[in-house]
Amino acid sequence: MQTSHAPVESPARQESRPRLTLRGLLALDAPSLEELYTEASVPRLDAIHGDLRGRMLAVLPLRPSWDAAVRVWAGSDSFPWRGKSFTPLGHGRGRGINQAVRDSVRVFPFQTFVGPSRAGDFDCVQLDYDLPENPFFIRAIKDEIRELSPGLFLGQAYLAARPRSDARLVLYFALSAT
Repeated sequence: MQTSHAPVESPARQESRPRLTLRGLLALDAPSLEELYTEASVPRLDAIHGDLRGRMLAVLPLRPSWDAAVRVWAGSDSFPWRGKSFTPLGHGRGRGINQAVRDSVRVFPFQTFVGPSRAGDFDCVQLDYDLPENPFFIRAIKDEIRELSPGLFLGQAYLAARPRSDARLVLYFALSAT
């Protein structure tokens, strides 16, 4: 697979987008997030480390009438998912775990590696939850991330409803080192 790097944008196009922050990304709809994801680059595994603050950005498919409410809740401090913590292990591998409710609550570990994206003909960092310590419904999640800017990552979460079935995109999320 070919590694994709973000193209240089014209100043007019850069100004038309919200500032690339967790809060700024909350303002974007799913098609805009998809475009950003495609344009993003593959992060190095050793560049993804420590605790990263997270935000759920968009749930797919979602009725338009519910979208605003979900976005407000996802952007609030009452949303239970707080982010992810990453540890690079070297040799193209790493591990991580989700933070929930409080930063100190760690649940649902995953392994990381670079691999082909489900979103197109480019690579991404895969977050593999298919580990024996995770419940079956978490093992069916297939997350992947790409880098928007240093320390800011955009992710897609896929769900494989049945073993050996194609995974379908169910939400976008973002992670930030700051």
